[in-house]
Amino acid sequence: MPEMGAHLDLRTLGACAAALVLTLVLSAWLTPRGWWRRPNLRALAVVGGGTLALSALFLALAGRQPAPPAGFAVLPPAQASTAPAAGARYLVVDDLNLRDGNGVRARRVAVLRAGSAVTATGATDGDWWRVSARVDGQAREGWASSLWLRRADESRARR
Repeated sequence: MPEMGAHLDLRTLGACAAALVLTLVLSAWLTPRGWWRRPNLRALAVVGGGTLALSALFLALAGRQPAPPAGFAVLPPAQASTAPAAGARYLVVDDLNLRDGNGVRARRVAVLRAGSAVTATGATDGDWWRVSARVDGQAREGWASSLWLRRADESRARR
């Protein structure tokens, strides 16, 4: 098990020390004097939380992220989801409303039954995608929540 101090360098140590000093000064100035007459959990939480928050702020301003504690994995940053390619085919997971606008308050145009195939137009607004589908033999286009859509090839792979 690596030592806890193995990840500390002078910049990190300086940020933590400055955060502790600033936390103590702000605590003495902004809290009632009676809070500090005898040690208690409230005082420990104020000093510990303030020191942690201010040291993270100082390190962020310095362009550094604090090292994770030993035993914690660092995950890569989440990739931004991209809009579906125009013409990409998706299957509806559960009955889904096709709407004339994005959002649940928009008027419902049709209901897409579970298993229906839809084609993405490429237009998106957050989780809402503009899709086209055949409903009761008629071509319809509208907005649907992408949370209820799965790639057509993804569905076949699960069976």
